[in-house]
Amino acid sequence: MRGDLVTKLAARGLATGGAVLAFGVVALTDATAWGLGLAVVALAATVWERRVRPGADSVAETTLIAAGILVGYARQLDSGFDPALAAAALVLLGLLLLAGPLRDAGNLEIRAANLPVRTWVPQVAAGLGDALAGLLAVLALAALAALPAVLALVAVLLVGAVVGAVALDLARRRFRPASGGSPVTRALRRHQPEFVLHFSAPPGSEYQVTMWLPYLARIGRPFVVMVREPESLAAIAAATTAPVLYCPTLRSMDEVLVPSLRVAFYVNHGAKNSHCLRFTQLTHIQLHHGDSDKASSANPVSGIFDRIFVAGEAAIDRYARAGVAIPAEKFVVVGRPQVETIEVRTEPATGLANPTVLYTPTWTGHHADADYCSLPMAEPLLRRLLDRGATVILRAHPYTTQNPASARYLARLHDLLAADRSRTGRQHLFGAAASRLSLAESVNRADALVSDVSGVVSDWLYSGKPYAVTDTGADGDRFTERFPLAASGYVLRRDLTNLDEVLTGLLDTDPLATARWTTRRRYLGDFPIDAYAEAFLAAARRELDPTWAPPTPRAARTAPLSPTT
Repeated sequence: MRGDLVTKLAARGLATGGAVLAFGVVALTDATAWGLGLAVVALAATVWERRVRPGADSVAETTLIAAGILVGYARQLDSGFDPALAAAALVLLGLLLLAGPLRDAGNLEIRAANLPVRTWVPQVAAGLGDALAGLLAVLALAALAALPAVLALVAVLLVGAVVGAVALDLARRRFRPASGGSPVTRALRRHQPEFVLHFSAPPGSEYQVTMWLPYLARIGRPFVVMVREPESLAAIAAATTAPVLYCPTLRSMDEVLVPSLRVAFYVNHGAKNSHCLRFTQLTHIQLHHGDSDKASSANPVSGIFDRIFVAGEAAIDRYARAGVAIPAEKFVVVGRPQVETIEVRTEPATGLANPTVLYTPTWTGHHADADYCSLPMAEPLLRRLLDRGATVILRAHPYTTQNPASARYLARLHDLLAADRSRTGRQHLFGAAASRLSLAESVNRADALVSDVSGVVSDWLYSGKPYAVTDTGADGDRFTERFPLAASGYVLRRDLTNLDEVLTGLLDTDPLATARWTTRRRYLGDFPIDAYAEAFLAAARRELDPTWAPPTPRAARTAPLSPTT
């Protein structure tokens, strides 16, 4: 994404430029104090660069900054050759040379959360770059205060002792692995997990997992989550009590996939899924992280899984419509358990005087043919909603701000809603306030939806309430052929020439109310409202134990088939 590229280039420029500037000021001018201050700023830039570019190699910049700090320290002391400062410099040089290799070695080790086993060595190794930046900042401040060099030597030796312990432990793990498997393997064998959720995606995608965690827990069997990027570990571990493991290599996966495992679940089509699919003793099940008519929801890669859990028959038809041939026996209709907390409105809501409208623009996608984002046309839409007395809940896709143009459009919409709130008192929700609501909570608060082509529309469909879908392309009359879910909603054209007509149908007359219930059954299955998630839970339990049978069901209220029942 362009926003990511700009951020990464800025981080690289600040780290490199800051290091050169700090060294130049210290070495070539008499402004030693200014140079030491610039060194601290440059260190902060290197830390920031590692945040936005996790694989960044800042050894050259850090070494240059260290050299500048040591020169500045010697100048501040102004006492000629200082053995303590020279010793600190030698130890510091060794730490700078070791930090990169130790970080790389630590990144090849498993990290664990929610498991009674210590994995502090890989975590410390991963943070060595920040630790050295902190040490150098301390040395810079000590130099500014002209503290004795022996104090600098003590600080360097303390950090050196930690680095030495990490190096020795990593070497022992590599050359003398523990008999009976690693501590993580032994802990997992005691835990006896029966299924694993495998997850690989860029940072910020953790929602794909967290939406499934409550339902995986309700299966009632022990399980483990395996993540393939270190940035995912903390966020996902905070959302579950199940063990969460970061497995960077195929070797580490071998340690985690213990014999008790029977099933592997997946929530996307990430390339690293293939690393787990090679374990043929497992049944591999694709769950997806939403149901929509986007092209990505009919990805041919789905065919490599043993089972594909889908929300309704419409998902199966979507693959066929896209020309993706997948055997029928691979599909299992389980509904969308995440919608179970959405309140169902069975009566048409017409003539709404002061409606609450949920607007959910999606992001621009990785490619132009996957760009369904309506943000460029959103300002006139929101102004017309405000003219009709609507209260707006604006929930943008988590990836929106990765695109600078989308970020600017979104900021203007926030300003528009903030200004209207100040003028009218209507309690619009946007930004952080909207993100604190779950999607189900947002749906329950709203009377109508305006959305792009996305999984939000399928989830909203469960409520029975009216919705509009934006046509951001040039499909015209073919739009509903490509995106059949839009046929039961009100299609808003890209040029907004039918905006008033769409809003009248959406908020006043709602002539498509009856058609939505038929569509609802096709997209979300025909399961009882009172036990909607049980379809997924039962299907998962059967995959874990083919002999499992559900208990005799109690009488349950089924989903309404029309708005008048």
